[in-house]
Amino acid sequence: MNSSAPHPQQAAGGRILVVDDDPTVAEVVSGYLERAGFLVEQAADGVAALHSAARGRPDLVVLDLMLPGVDGFEVCRRLRAQRPVPVIMLTARGDEDDRIAGLELGADDYVTKPFSPRELVLRVESVLRRSRGEGGEPGAGPTATRPLRAAGLSLDPRTRRAERDGQELALTLREFDLLAHFLTHPGRAHTREELMRHVWGWEFGDLSTVTVHVRRLRGKIEQDPGQPRLIQTVWGVGYRFEPEAVPTTPEDTAQRPEAGAA
Repeated sequence: MNSSAPHPQQAAGGRILVVDDDPTVAEVVSGYLERAGFLVEQAADGVAALHSAARGRPDLVVLDLMLPGVDGFEVCRRLRAQRPVPVIMLTARGDEDDRIAGLELGADDYVTKPFSPRELVLRVESVLRRSRGEGGEPGAGPTATRPLRAAGLSLDPRTRRAERDGQELALTLREFDLLAHFLTHPGRAHTREELMRHVWGWEFGDLSTVTVHVRRLRGKIEQDPGQPRLIQTVWGVGYRFEPEAVPTTPEDTAQRPEAGAA
């Protein structure tokens, strides 16, 4: 654990828990984050990470998946079961199956090793801005600022709350942004590249990230995720949100955003 007392200004950006069993990686990452204005705590294994998260309630967790004892997958699962804390995974380059598994558990972003510490800091800042409803980098995240409603779904970008038939949805940051994008552009077909650019703010990257998040989102908003009616696959293109596929109430119809509205 990093027991050094930070300068008061270091806490301005928020509390970050860095979980990595490689002390060199942990120290370098922590140093960059502290210089960026964050209060940082370190954990070298899964058990210590869970104790630290329960005690300190971090604003974001940087989590290496390959940990001794309780691995990063189980740590992510337990963290997400407790509260929707943002998680950025650290994975070895080429371990696509691990990245997909981590995203399936609800991680919000990932960085592959070896990585640039400056890039990681930018990813941390971007995820935190979205989690606080401050918006992300240009071209990423929900562009709407007013509540959106369609097909029994309601979403408020300002409070980052989403409901289905009056029941609150437990969405990750990326799932929320993806749903906001779909609600803002009903009936429009989107390629995975377009979704990555507009929701993630990435010009290039692993497109399986989009596929995994669409699958997770379907599992939370569809009556039958195996036969989705709201988020439909457009073969050879990508995905399209079809609110008319589910009967809507007059209120939904009146408040449905126009296609292409920002």
